[in-house]
Amino acid sequence: MTSLTHSLCPCGSKQDYSLCCQPLHTGDSQAQTPEQLMRSRFSAYALKDAKYVFTTYAQSQQTANPVSEIKDFANSCRFTKLSVLDTEYNEQEGFVEFKANYFYQNLYCELHEKSRFIKENGLWRYLDGEITPVADIKIGRNDECPCGSGKKYKKCHAI
Repeated sequence: MTSLTHSLCPCGSKQDYSLCCQPLHTGDSQAQTPEQLMRSRFSAYALKDAKYVFTTYAQSQQTANPVSEIKDFANSCRFTKLSVLDTEYNEQEGFVEFKANYFYQNLYCELHEKSRFIKENGLWRYLDGEITPVADIKIGRNDECPCGSGKKYKKCHAI
């Protein structure tokens, strides 16, 4: 994981990483809401921190989501943007609807999910989610980059 101490957090909060998701990633603090956990999981994917993603799954989901598979997925993508659409929670359960944008090879992808979180041993954990299908966009080298930079893909997010 690279040092982002004085960089904006990948979760899109517009805060420094050191004040936002880093304390969660290092274990210095715990997520206080499902949205905070979801944002920290997005940042962990963006930073290739598969162990953190695994740890924040509900215990019942960890066997189905081994660290090696999380790592393979994170390493195959370049995460660019997180948009939180809605969030609601009570003492034991919460939901966060979001869109996560990322590049996978020459595709621009969007994961639109309504995630369900539960409290286990007093800690928020990701349980599962309902995914809304979104078509991937194939990108040519000379196409405008879909990240919104105004640059051509080959000069922006192409590998």
